[in-house]
Amino acid sequence: MGESMAVFVPAREARTWTQGVGGAESNVACHLASRGLRSRWVSALGDDSFGRTVLGRVRASGVDTADVHIDPVRPTGLYFKEPGAVTYYRRGSAASALGPDLLDRISLERTSLVHVSGITAALSPSCLDLLRAVLGDRRGDYRVSFDVNWRPALWECGGGPELLRELADAADIVLVGSDEADALWGTDDPAEIRKLLPKPETLVVKQGADGATLIESGQRVFEPALAVDVVEPVGAGDAFAAGFLASTLDGRGPERRLRSGHLSAAGTLLTHEDVGEQLPAELVSALLDADEPAWRGARVSTEGVKLG
Repeated sequence: MGESMAVFVPAREARTWTQGVGGAESNVACHLASRGLRSRWVSALGDDSFGRTVLGRVRASGVDTADVHIDPVRPTGLYFKEPGAVTYYRRGSAASALGPDLLDRISLERTSLVHVSGITAALSPSCLDLLRAVLGDRRGDYRVSFDVNWRPALWECGGGPELLRELADAADIVLVGSDEADALWGTDDPAEIRKLLPKPETLVVKQGADGATLIESGQRVFEPALAVDVVEPVGAGDAFAAGFLASTLDGRGPERRLRSGHLSAAGTLLTHEDVGEQLPAELVSALLDADEPAWRGARVSTEGVKLG
């Protein structure tokens, strides 16, 4: 549940632009659908060509888009991605008008998990109220996962650290980058972050190229990341979230859930796309079951995977 925008990337001559789709929550939905899970994206788009493109791309990925509202007045958000800079045009967008009343218009009856992010909280006061309602007014037997997704440019009016801590602590599953936590709350240590967020059942601290730490039921598990020849990092965090959540819904153990996240992220790191291709199924299966030396010795590139 959250905003997706039309994204434009300059071609080599910088005179033409390639249009794509960018949105943390729809990225996760697309990844989950590619794994065979029934996945639904809930949002709002403008009644414009950009909105139709976004809707078509997400739907083509196998995601249910029946609950996406088409706003006849407000536009679809846009952003332009250039080397070292991202420029957003999302103020007053269709998704920024979402609010708690959305929950009266959709059914969560057969929902296992609702995934949201801190980006939504920054879009407008009504969007913040929506997240508070999702996290506080449970209308079914489902879990809520919350990816902090710290975007400083969206919080120019302040309040981000306190609000994101409030929202994260109300979720069942929290994903946060160690760099994000350091910027927000002054610590990148998983144990200290856990002290700041004591209520969630599951806390995942993503530690970049080093790996990720899972804290759950009094247990702390670290799993190193795969070595990847990175093409572009954008979207890798969403891919990690999807891999981890899919494996969690499947009832897997801590190490396998973290490895699933790393493998999913690796596929996106190898592309310029926000939603990259999955690694080959046979390779994923082999690495999920690999012993620790084999896992640490593997290296993923566009040429394939080299096992150490």
